[in-house]
Amino acid sequence: MNARSKAGVSPLLRVLGLLRPSWRQAVIALVCILVGNAFALAVPRLLGTTIDAVVARGDVGLIVALAGAVVAVSLLRGLFQLGQGYYAEAAAQGAAYRLRNRLYDHLQRLSFAYHDRQQTGELMSRATSDVENVRMFLKFGLERSIQLLFVLPVTCALLISLDPPLALLSFAFLPVIIARSVFLSRRLRQLWDRVNADTGVLTTILQENLAGVRVVRAFGREDFESAKFAAQAYKVSMNTLEANKLHSFNMPFMNLMLLTAIALVLWLGGQQVIAGRMTPGALTQFIFYLLMLSMPVRVVGFIATLYSRATSSGERIFEVLDAPLPVRDAPDAVEPGPVRGHIRFENVSFSYGGASPALKDISFDAPPGQAVALLGATGSGKTTIVHLLPRFYDVTEGRITLDGQDLRRLKLESLRRNVGIVQQDVFLFSATIRENIAYGRPEATDDDVQSAARAARIHDFIMSLPDGYATWVGERGITLSGGQKQRVAIARTLLTDPRILILDDATSSVDMETEHLIQQALVELMRGRTTFVIAHRLSTVKRADLVLVLEDGRIAERGRHDELLARGGLYRRIYELQLREQEEAPAASRQE
Repeated sequence: MNARSKAGVSPLLRVLGLLRPSWRQAVIALVCILVGNAFALAVPRLLGTTIDAVVARGDVGLIVALAGAVVAVSLLRGLFQLGQGYYAEAAAQGAAYRLRNRLYDHLQRLSFAYHDRQQTGELMSRATSDVENVRMFLKFGLERSIQLLFVLPVTCALLISLDPPLALLSFAFLPVIIARSVFLSRRLRQLWDRVNADTGVLTTILQENLAGVRVVRAFGREDFESAKFAAQAYKVSMNTLEANKLHSFNMPFMNLMLLTAIALVLWLGGQQVIAGRMTPGALTQFIFYLLMLSMPVRVVGFIATLYSRATSSGERIFEVLDAPLPVRDAPDAVEPGPVRGHIRFENVSFSYGGASPALKDISFDAPPGQAVALLGATGSGKTTIVHLLPRFYDVTEGRITLDGQDLRRLKLESLRRNVGIVQQDVFLFSATIRENIAYGRPEATDDDVQSAARAARIHDFIMSLPDGYATWVGERGITLSGGQKQRVAIARTLLTDPRILILDDATSSVDMETEHLIQQALVELMRGRTTFVIAHRLSTVKRADLVLVLEDGRIAERGRHDELLARGGLYRRIYELQLREQEEAPAASRQE
């Protein structure tokens, strides 16, 4: 769905609407443009009058006065041009600032379903180069357009007042120039659409390569990645070159038309001066006004380029801003109040974007303080279940309740404040270890941060670092090992003191000894909290109050470890294939 069909107005009108909060700067810039150009239009009249005064009367006093007037008018014009440049830039920068913030804020609130379909590099391109294209139009495109709309008719009227036949001859070239500009605008729009799309792909390639640089090195694919980037960069370069070639050809064409008009005016106007039907001053004025007319006409191609880029970029930006928020607060959303942590799934089904159901008719009850282990093959629905709890997605059918209230009737911020998550793919920010642990509770004291770190068994390691908690973590936590990142993430979650805890394979990246330490801490920390664990460790499964064995999005079996083992069903098969060796390994090590 494009921006026009979604909002009911063209992208250009929506772009212009961005100036509304900066209307004061925009109005001042408009006044400066109009007054500055009015002073500019007065200069040829003064020059013509001066020439006629010299030729006809030789009045030195009048010449001095007129020369002083030219200087004064030029200074005033320069002053208003200064105001024009400053306030037009202020209005454009204000609009771009608000647009970037709106875009970023909307991206923060879009559901996981939207980000599942989008490429990061493409979104980065829209938030950077596309916003800059809009800013350029709001500054230079509007500025030149207003000059064109003001100077063109006024100059034409002045030319007609000086010599109507000569003026009409000069105007004969305008339809050709206008037709050329319309064609140029349409063609440039197509080219800039392609350039913007290709730039988004290029940014995606760059982002993925930098994020996966270790994979690229490990598989020796540097040449392949360089060739892929070069091929896409070539497409961007060629389309940009084609657009600029059109624009570059347009400028000489405009100049040729205008210079031809000036040559005809000199030839015919000169004959009229010789015949006494026109004064030298009038001819001078006519030529100066014709030159002034050439300035706005010559920038028609430039305006067309900026317009095309802004319209194309505006469509791409508003596609994001118009994207719906399927997961949001209901109009009658309420605060959950004191949360006990009683979770119920009632006939829940869910599918990703209309695909085959990822969950089918899931029902279970998790009283406060109970630990629920989710077990099953990859794609069985474990992660989907825990993603529904903080409403990263909304259920397709059925409902999930927290303390008897449907999650969709609770305020999102309050719900997520009560759900702590340690995700499988641990993400740490480029910041200090303390800032990473306190991310969910930035107001936490140092004692609070250190208590959470001790509980996650990471405090001693942090204190062994030269800068302790002030140690800077590299991008995505690259300076820490997998187990260390996992424990920092656990500390970050525990610091928020949630009533519902989600451990998405939380100890899969640590060794057995470290896992044992973490599990000891978690036993105490999980007490009183409803906990969901995507389990890959037998110790986790054994401690769970309820084990849900998932298969193809359904609950195949449920119960405690001993009960399920005795049934000899799917859980027994999983146990024999994946979990038994974890039980035998400690026994074997003791015998040795």
